[in-house]
Amino acid sequence: MADARRAPLKDQTDISGARALIVEARFYDDIQDALLEGAVAELKAAGVSHDVITVPGALEVPAAIAIALDAAENNGKPYDAAIALGCVVRGDTIHFEIVSIESSRALMNLAVNRKFPLGNGIITVNTDAQAWARARSGELNKGGDAARAALAMLRIKRRLARA
Repeated sequence: MADARRAPLKDQTDISGARALIVEARFYDDIQDALLEGAVAELKAAGVSHDVITVPGALEVPAAIAIALDAAENNGKPYDAAIALGCVVRGDTIHFEIVSIESSRALMNLAVNRKFPLGNGIITVNTDAQAWARARSGELNKGGDAARAALAMLRIKRRLARA
């Protein structure tokens, strides 16, 4: 496994008062708990409030984010960023490829088309051991990474909007 390489981000653009949405796929509850813990810790550290929506699997995450973004906008309480969390473990069929590729593609389309800060924390692994190594806060902490990515993109969006 490659070592995690996290260069510190120097952008300190103010994101106070931001609201984030976490959409989590609860297919593997125990692994999901670890991913969620990492993401929530990063949001709290940044002083960003958040809501959590739970869906059955990774394929439902992008649609749930789109639905929630529209509803929040219509209610006058828009989200500033979103974090997608889930776990896809390789099995004996091509279902793994379909779920991992299509959920990632849909998330990228959503972020680019809406110009919306979104962190993709849907981990794709071959084994449960790999999932745990990526999910735990003390190890690779991919839930935290996804939250940091969303917040970094939010800082960029806010900084450029002010320029």
